[in-house]
Amino acid sequence: MKFILAKKLQMTQIFDAQGQAVPITLVEAGPCFVTQVKSKDAEDGYNAVQIAFGEIKHINKPKEGHLKKVQSSKFKVQSSGKYLREFMVENSEMKLGDEIKADIFKEGDIVKVAGISKGKGFQGVVKRHGFKGSPASHGTKHGLRAPGSIGATFPERVPKGRRMAGRMGGERVTVRNLEIAKVDAENNILAIKGAVPGNRGSLLELVGE
Repeated sequence: MKFILAKKLQMTQIFDAQGQAVPITLVEAGPCFVTQVKSKDAEDGYNAVQIAFGEIKHINKPKEGHLKKVQSSKFKVQSSGKYLREFMVENSEMKLGDEIKADIFKEGDIVKVAGISKGKGFQGVVKRHGFKGSPASHGTKHGLRAPGSIGATFPERVPKGRRMAGRMGGERVTVRNLEIAKVDAENNILAIKGAVPGNRGSLLELVGE
C-alpha cells in the first residue's frame, strides 16, 4: 500500500503526446517519516502506520515526547512533524524513522486524494445544492434564487435533512481515480492529473488505489 502526505502548490497544465493540454495539480509530497507503527496484536487493536510531515515552528511537550521515539538522522524533533496522520494497513514492513518520499509513486499510478475543501461561506440553495431557481419571467419578482416552500401538509414541520441555505465548503473531500502524470523525485514534486481539494498550501493525503 502506497501513501504519503503532501502540500498543494498550484494548478498548471502540460501537453501530452497528441498535443492536448492536460490540467494538472502540483503537490509537494514528503519527505515524511514513520513516527508510530500500530499492531493488531499489541494494545492498539488494529494495524496502522503513522507518518509525520511538514516543518513546525513551535512544538508542544506532548508532541515532542511522542516524536522523540523516532530514531532517524534526517528527522529533527524540534522542527519536524507539523502534521501527523495514520493510514490503515494490513501488513507493513515499515519501522520507526523510515523515510517516505515522492518516488514511492511512479508515472501512471492511480491515487485517491483527500483534503479539506475551500470554504465558501454562507450560500443559497442554487449554489449549495444546484437548485435551478424560479422562472425569470411571468411575474417572478425578487425570487429567482429563492428555495420555495420548505414545509409539508404532514407532519406540519420542516423535516430533518431539508436542503436549505447554509455554510458551504470547509469539509473533508476525497477524489478518486486520479493519475500521477509526472514525478520529480529530486524536489519531491508530484504532478496529478485534474483538480484536488483545498487551497494552496493545504494538507493532502495521497493513497494508491
